Amino acid sequence: MHSRFPPRPGHMDVSNSVDVSDPVAVEAKVRGILEGRYPGFDFAPLALLFRDFTALYAGEFPGFRGCEMKYHDTQHVLDVTLAMARLLDGHEQQSVAMGSLGPALALAGIAAALFHDSGYIRRTRDTRHKNGAAYTRTHVSRSERFMAEYLPGVGLQHMAGTCRRIVHFTGYQQDTRSLPVADRREQRLGAMLGSADLIAQMADVNYLTKCRDHLYEEFEIGGMAGRNAHPNHAGVVYRSPEHLLESTPSFIREAIDGRLEGEFDGVHRCAAVHFGGRHLYMEAITDNSRRLEQLLTSQRAALAVVHY
Repeated sequence: MHSRFPPRPGHMDVSNSVDVSDPVAVEAKVRGILEGRYPGFDFAPLALLFRDFTALYAGEFPGFRGCEMKYHDTQHVLDVTLAMARLLDGHEQQSVAMGSLGPALALAGIAAALFHDSGYIRRTRDTRHKNGAAYTRTHVSRSERFMAEYLPGVGLQHMAGTCRRIVHFTGYQQDTRSLPVADRREQRLGAMLGSADLIAQMADVNYLTKCRDHLYEEFEIGGMAGRNAHPNHAGVVYRSPEHLLESTPSFIREAIDGRLEGEFDGVHRCAAVHFGGRHLYMEAITDNSRRLEQLLTSQRAALAVVHY
């Protein structure tokens, strides 16, 4: 079965128009989306946020070592941030029916997207671990702590509370519907952030190979895979990269049915509104699912021949 999509380079977004490995390109696109939706609002803090995100992940932010991850890397975060801006835009186009979030909350949502995985970044004084993936099981709470320290330090303390609360919508520790939020608008913003995190990674054209080659390695370092899995890890313990791939179809189904449609109340569909009717993220996710099923079927057939 062939992909329904034309070839797309691995560094390009679902629309094949934005280089999501380039902070400058993503900042320009995000700024254009927000300024077009909220004319007259001062989005100057975007330059500061993108500058410091870039420095943090490059190892040039004071006190931090930089990104050591190959799955939860710079491109992943920029992809999520772009998806967040698109969800916000689509949501606000329906604001008569859904209620507008407004530019201040939108800006907080972008800040939270940029630093939602900052908990993976080790401090320079960290000699306990050799790779940020060791914090896989605790990275969300560590991301909250980073934003609690960082945002007030750059004069953005007014959005710190919102960012600290909604970053937990990207975690799997609990049902996000029970998370403490300020109001219904913040709940929806959190649902958008959790949705952006999921749809961006599952729609990545290299999602399957990244799961096999990079995500498994992060899980193994983080005590969630392999023989040395942490005894307190309550979820699935992946035995091998192949086992992770075999488990991915069920993960995708649960992510769509349980998270995107359930906990997050279908806000992912705001992407289709942004794109004028086509849900490019869900189309790419469906395409990835089809290719994954084809790959797994081929592997099972080859294994059956070997054991025959």
